[in-house]
Parts: sequence; structure tokens; C-alpha cells
Amino acid sequence: MIRFYAENGLFHLQTREFSYVMQVLENQQLVHRYFGKRVNHFSSSNKMTYLDRAFGPSPISGNRTFSLDVLPLEYSSNGLGDFREASVELRNSFGVGLDLKYQGHRIYKGKPALEGLPSSFATEDEVETLELDLYDQLTEIRVTLLYSVFEEGNFLARSARITTGAHATKIEKCLSFTLDMPRKDLVVHSLMGRYGHEKEWTRTPLTSGRYEIGSVRGASGHSQTPFIALADAAITEDSGEIYTAHLVYSGNFKAFAETSPLHHTRWGIGLNDQAFSWQLEAHQTFQTPEALLSYTDRGLTAMTQISHTFIKRHLVRSSFVDKVRPILINNWEATYFDFTEEKILELAQTASQAGMELFVLDDGWFGCRDNDESSLGDWFVNRHKLPNGLGGLAQAINDLGMEFGLWFEPEMISIDSELYREHPDWAIQITGRDPIYSREQLVLDLSQDQVCDYVIDSVAKILESAHITYVKWDMNRNITSMPESLANGERYEFHHRYMLGLYRILEALTTRFPHILFESCSGGGGRNDLGMLYYMPQAWASDNTDAIGRLSIQEGTSLIYPVNSIGAHVSAVPNHQVGRVTPLETRGNVAMMGGAFGYELDLTSLEAAEIQAISEQVETYKGIRETVQNGQLYRLAKTSNTQSTLFVHQDRSQAVLTFVKILAQPEAPLIQVRLKGLDPEAQYDCPCLGETFYGDELMNIGLTMPYVQKDYFSVQYIFNKR
Repeated sequence: MIRFYAENGLFHLQTREFSYVMQVLENQQLVHRYFGKRVNHFSSSNKMTYLDRAFGPSPISGNRTFSLDVLPLEYSSNGLGDFREASVELRNSFGVGLDLKYQGHRIYKGKPALEGLPSSFATEDEVETLELDLYDQLTEIRVTLLYSVFEEGNFLARSARITTGAHATKIEKCLSFTLDMPRKDLVVHSLMGRYGHEKEWTRTPLTSGRYEIGSVRGASGHSQTPFIALADAAITEDSGEIYTAHLVYSGNFKAFAETSPLHHTRWGIGLNDQAFSWQLEAHQTFQTPEALLSYTDRGLTAMTQISHTFIKRHLVRSSFVDKVRPILINNWEATYFDFTEEKILELAQTASQAGMELFVLDDGWFGCRDNDESSLGDWFVNRHKLPNGLGGLAQAINDLGMEFGLWFEPEMISIDSELYREHPDWAIQITGRDPIYSREQLVLDLSQDQVCDYVIDSVAKILESAHITYVKWDMNRNITSMPESLANGERYEFHHRYMLGLYRILEALTTRFPHILFESCSGGGGRNDLGMLYYMPQAWASDNTDAIGRLSIQEGTSLIYPVNSIGAHVSAVPNHQVGRVTPLETRGNVAMMGGAFGYELDLTSLEAAEIQAISEQVETYKGIRETVQNGQLYRLAKTSNTQSTLFVHQDRSQAVLTFVKILAQPEAPLIQVRLKGLDPEAQYDCPCLGETFYGDELMNIGLTMPYVQKDYFSVQYIFNKR
């Protein structure tokens, strides 16, 4: 709900849990007044107080109490007296700085799409939008702030649109939002990491100064995720305030929180201004990516569940958003590049007998691809490996009762490829400088329309050549060697133009092939963000398939992203990434905590007893996957050595509890785990224990975990409501 009170220039935006209030001052400056727990009415109990602050520059002659440096500006500029992090920085013939004043606004039902960018969506009954114009009279620049309120979804979508008048200007920074709050007693929650250890849930208390994360890799990156949250220091899973911000973008970004000496905090998220600028000629417009803001005072579990629900209902566009994911087998760790059609069919035969539903053919099926040094860009079938082509292989796998999926890496190019020999100018590189390699490959220049057209056409031809129902879209290196043609005269537009090109490709292919389930991948979670989830409803969370390593990865990913978007597989031991040997039961239990469950090992080399155990895992997962993929997630009792995760079906008819102990310890205490989200009056049967429990007993007293002296021990309990 959006209300405007003309008598005092007040805008009050409301969702079911929070209020967001702005006000136009007498001098037409737009300031932020409140963001927090919903109030029905706002009467300025937090009165604007003006004081004479030393060294506080004032735009009003004779008034030393009015300073931009302490005002809670809704969208700030540099150069005119606000010395904090700016929302927007421009440079033109008038110098730097914008004196942004309120010019007008529009309120309407529904929400516009953002041209060329992924963004949230809803019906007109679910969302209301405010467009608020700020104008700088000298430069004739207009900044239109967009606010879309999802009242039941409990999110506010924010972005900015910058439009020039008669004069050209260069944008040097344009964040999607900044927000001032009158407190600094907060802890920053973010998702950090590295390759093979993505989405590490990190908590950092705010101190004086700045906290900042970001990426300049041309992708959101393994190391940092375009997400930031500010929470009470004492927040728990069940109580406490938390403010969150996601960025719907897959390229260079930054997020920050900056405290002032007056104990205020300015925070925001948007495009990374390092190596970025954008030239706007007269009467042109630039649109920032969208930021999604939310708030709850019900703790971390509520934050997670609100985020999961919103992303599935209002961001993931695919028709697969609520469909259960097929159980798959991927041949990568079973064969790597060394496979034949016979080997693939042998693996598929065993997988089919074990009850798996989808076979995914990974890298090595195209061009002359026998290693990672050639053929990227040559999207035609390697007939030496696959004499019957993809069509013949797909049909043979379909005859086994399985669907067929395929791996691509369409954004890349190998120097040893037909495509490079024909179009070396399509690769991102600097003329006269030796190429910078990563995984022996270069990146295609998606800022060029003809390159995007080639990717669309070549991938589409493959997808039309066989019955393909699943695509794994990989991206295994970051961007270096920015082309000179797009870095002239201090213009740094390339990274954003690349991302706009990628989004054009994804828009074309996912629209053209709506029956295909697309999974994004970037060496695992190197580009796992909301921009990609808009087009592809699931992501390969990490190349690290070790069950113990996956505990923190899947916990961090599921903190904000829906469980059914998380690809998680059972792999061989010793694990190919870390060498750890874990029981098959634990590998299965941990992988089942991800929503897109599957296997990535050579089934044909296993003993009969292991195949039988895998068949039983597959059968078990089929009975719980609706609960895991589309139910409610609860993080239960956790120690440095144990983790407990619970999934509860939306109708509370089933609950799945997974308990993992990392290392055996002498004389360890017993662990009691209290469940959540059950029907307190109902009885729940637990076949594994052969017992029946009441819901209130499981939630208030809890369940004692087994005392087993083994490393990497796990147990899975399934509770079915009578």
C-alpha cells in the first residue's frame, strides 16, 4: 500500500510487516524518515531535529542548522555538502554534483519491467508502484526513483532511472538505493567465500567506518554475493530485527554499510563504480538494476522463508519454479572428457535401474573437445564420440525411461576452435597484448550484437536437434583485458554492456525453449545470484561435492535462495575435490538437503550393495522431495561439530529432519533437537524409529540424536502426519 499526504509531503509505503516513510521538505529535498516494523499511522514522533553541526555545509544562507551532511537523504549526490557515500555521481560541463529536488510523482497499480534487465514481477492486485521524480534545475537531469510495494510479499523493489536534458553527462556511479538509518548497533550479514567454498554465512559487527563487499570480475563471483543484511546483534532464528537487500544483477556490484560519528548508518547496493562509467548524450536514459528490500522482526528463520517465497513467486520466471526437480545423474566426475557413446549408455542404464530420471551429458560432446584447451564456441556434435549424434543418444536414453540434458559453456571461446579462427575479433582481448588465459579459454564479447546472435542461433540449433529437457549453462572464467574500443576517454561501459548482452541471450533462449529446465553454473557458485535465477530456476551451488564441505555451502545458499534452486549431488569417495572419505549414507543425506538432487559418480564401478543403497536413496527422496523442495526450511540446533536442518511440508503433513555430526568426540554430550513448524495436536509416525510422536512433544521437548562414535555420521528422520 502506498499513501501520499500532500499537506506535509509524506509518502508512507506499507507491507504486511514493515513501513517505509519518506518526506519532501519545504525546500523540496527528499529525506528518509523511517524503515522498520509496520505502523498504521506516521505522525513524525521521530521529529526532524536541526542542529548547528561544526563543518556542516549548508545550502541555505543564514541557516547553519540545515546541512546535507547529516540529513537522511533518500538519494544523495556528491559535491554539494554530503560527504558520505553518494547514491549517484555525475560529471558534466557544470562540474560534479546534483541538487536533486522533488518535482512530482505518480502512483499506480502494477509494476513495470526494467528494459534489458531482470526484475521482480506480479499482478496488478499484488503490487503498487510509486515513481518519484527528483530534478536538478542547472543540469536539467532528472532522477526517477522507482518503488514497487509487494504488500503480501513483504518486499520493496527499488531502482533509479537517470535522464538527461539538453546536456550530455557521464555517470560515474549510480547505486540502486542508499538508505540512512538512525542507528549503528547492527551486525552485517553477508555471504562470502571462494571457489569450492561459496556462500559462507558471515557476520560482521558494524564499527566506526565502512563495511564493503563487491566484485569487479564481470560476474557476482565465488567470493561475494550481491546481498547484504543488517540485523540486531542478539538476533536469533525466532526473534530480532533484520533488514535485507538483494541486487537483481549478475555482474560487477558493491554493497556497503557506513557509520557516521553521529551513530547513523548509511547502507546501499548497486553497480560497482570501480572501472564503471556511462556516457549519456542529451535526452538519454540509464536504468539501474533493481534492489529488493525487506524487513522482519521475527528473526532469521522468518527472513529466510520470506525470501524463499518472494523469489519463487515474484522473481523466478520459469514454469519450473514450483515443479519438483528430476533426480539426475551427471557423467562429469564419472568420465570427465574420456567417454564414448557406449560408456554413456552403460552409465544411463545403471542409473535408470536405480530409479533416476534424468541423464545429463557434461563437457566434451562437441567440436574436438578431448580436454579443456579446445573447441569452446564450436557447438556441433563430436561424431567420433557420439556417432549417432545427440538425437540418437537422447532417444536411446529416453528409451531407458529417462530424460536427457546437456552441458554448454556458450559465453566462452577457445583459441583452438573453428570459431576463433574465423572470428578472433569476437574474443575479449587487447590488440597487441598476449591473451590472459583462464582454463585455457577466452570470453566472447557479448557487448557485440552479432556475437549474441551467434550464441543464440548456435545453441538453439543444438536444442532443436534432439529431445533435450535440461541445460546446464556453465561459465568458467572471469573477464580480463577490457577491449580498448569500450574504454576510450575514461568510459568504462564494457562490463555492464556485456551483462546486458548476456541477459538478451538468456531472454531469447529461455523464452524460445520454455519446456527446458535451465541450470546456471559458474565453476559452481561463481554467478549464483538473483539475476541468473530470474532466467534459470536452479544453480549448481558448488563444484565441491564433498558432503562435509557442502554443509556450510548449502546453509549459506539456502539462507536467502529457495531450496529447489540448489543443485546438490552425491559423488564418489575419496572425494575429487578434498580427498575426504565419507559414508554413502551421509553423502546422500546431505545432498538431499539440496532441492535439485542427483549423482555425479561412475555407477558402473560400484558394488551391488552400493547400487542397492543408491536405489533406496532415490526411492526415499521421491517420497520427500515435495517437502524438501517446496516446504518450509528451519535451521535447528547447531554447534561447531553438528548441524540439524528441518523441512516441513506446506500443509504440515510431513517433516524431514537431517542431523550431521562431523567428528566423533570422547565423552560428548547428548544432543536434543527441537523441531519447529509442526501441527502441535497431530501425531507423526517416524518409520525409521518405529515410533509415533505428537507434534507439540517434538517441538517442545525435542528428539534425542543417536550417540554414535563415528566421524561424518548422519541420520535422516521422516515424520508423516497421521
